Amino acid sequence: MEKIQQWNLVSFLSERLGAENTVYAGLILLGGILLCMIVPYLLGSLNFGLIISKKQYNDDIRRYGSGNAGTTNMLRTYGKRAALFTLLGDMAKAAVSVAFGHFVYSTVIVDTSTGERLFIVNLSGAAIAGLFVMLGHMFPVFYKFKGGKGVATSAMVIFMLDMLNPLNGYIPIVFLICLFIFVVIVVGTRYVSLGSVMGMCLYPVIFTAFAQGQNFTACGVSVVMAVLVVFMHRENIKRLAAGKESKISFKKKKPAEGEEAPAEDTAPVITKGNIPNPPRGGDRTNTSKKKKRK
Repeated sequence: MEKIQQWNLVSFLSERLGAENTVYAGLILLGGILLCMIVPYLLGSLNFGLIISKKQYNDDIRRYGSGNAGTTNMLRTYGKRAALFTLLGDMAKAAVSVAFGHFVYSTVIVDTSTGERLFIVNLSGAAIAGLFVMLGHMFPVFYKFKGGKGVATSAMVIFMLDMLNPLNGYIPIVFLICLFIFVVIVVGTRYVSLGSVMGMCLYPVIFTAFAQGQNFTACGVSVVMAVLVVFMHRENIKRLAAGKESKISFKKKKPAEGEEAPAEDTAPVITKGNIPNPPRGGDRTNTSKKKKRK
């Protein structure tokens, strides 16, 4: 039987050290799994919403709007440019983390003994890394464990797992289906939170449907990812149920008569000596510290 196995760090070390089928192979595997947890978590803890709001505006995005350090809150608070860089940064760290996990401990075996290319796929390392980069983003160790909701990060994790999976022909079919669901819901309702929650709730079902009875670890991770995103949107879900959730606008508001039109992409001018109070009204502010003082 002719088999071609993709290289990964755990298998390489086991062979190199002659530790196959010994207790040392288990220790090497454990070390590889820990690497897939620790490195992606630390990468995930680099929250670009917090970094940009601090470096560019000398402020903390968590003081504004939903109190979340994610792309949507950056868009509403600082504008398109800040939101774009936040999105790109959060997606980049997810891509690097999943690729790292795949390098450390993922197995793709191509069996050509039957005359056809049969794939035996185990994306455990990539899936574990994807889960922990999400955890780092949501609960960053560098920012007192208060980060974003993980939507952009989880989207890139889904995309990367698709691109590393030969069972789907290396085509991001699961990602595209989830993206389609998200876009349809957001365009139809203008609720970004609803599209995010629904897309992630359906992700485990879609992923498992295309898993072909393989990738058991990744299937389990997909469920945990969905639960995490729903948990992080619990306040949004409450506001949706109460009819108080903010909607995203796809059109520019027309200025009132005699009023100048705003710039295309304006952001608040914030300096060390002039940090404004968090906006009130439609946006919810974080008042936990005030309540403690009272």
